[in-house]
Amino acid sequence: MPDRSHRSRETSSVMTHQAAKPIKAIILSAGQGRRLLPLTENTPKCLLPVAEKPVLAWQIDALLAAGVDHITIITGFQVGLIEALLQQHYSHCPAIKILFNPFYEVADNLASCWIARTEMDGDFLILNGDTVIEAALLNKVLSSAAAPITLSVDFKDSYDADDMKVQLDTDGWVRQVSKIVPPQQVDAESIGLIYFRGDGVRFFRQAVEEALRHPAELKSWYLSIIDRLARQHLVNACSVEGLRWCEIDFIEDLSRAGIIFSQ
Repeated sequence: MPDRSHRSRETSSVMTHQAAKPIKAIILSAGQGRRLLPLTENTPKCLLPVAEKPVLAWQIDALLAAGVDHITIITGFQVGLIEALLQQHYSHCPAIKILFNPFYEVADNLASCWIARTEMDGDFLILNGDTVIEAALLNKVLSSAAAPITLSVDFKDSYDADDMKVQLDTDGWVRQVSKIVPPQQVDAESIGLIYFRGDGVRFFRQAVEEALRHPAELKSWYLSIIDRLARQHLVNACSVEGLRWCEIDFIEDLSRAGIIFSQ
């Protein structure tokens, strides 16, 4: 475990870095979302409506409301529909752009992070393309205690096989994050929003570049990198308990999200 002087240097680096560049956001929206078929037969999951607004629009609006306007969307399936949404609703936001992931049919979201690595040149957020959030949640994460990497987490009474489960230490730092954390070790779940600051930017970008040198990693989630970095005591947790969010994996999630975000 790093000594306190090491953590102090990291914190100082974070504070200096924040003053230098605006925070960016990277939204991972390349996939089709096959578990939502037939709704996603011709429509990417990020464009499915929640309370009459596409998931991606909820994300962009929350980011803009939180003061984050440098937004890069990693696209793949039906990219033209996403381009149309941006042209219709966000043409006044020149810092919102698209990067196309040509490997979206054969790779998982670690490859999307590799596509976006050139955007990782300062403090940034990664947001899963299927997580609907509110601006208040983003504000809490952005104002969280300084750490190289901050994982947004929530809590519930029990966790199912599809949850991205998190084990925490007594100080709230992440020990491991995986779908296969043993039940007796699970303390929280990742909601699909991560904040990288200072040295955490470099650690993550280098780990992504190294991982994709190995073909087997094409099928990996980027949270496998976060899990490795957590074991180096680089990942803190930020609780978003009580704030609005919803992950869209199955058709019933759309109904639940609609109820949550109609309030």
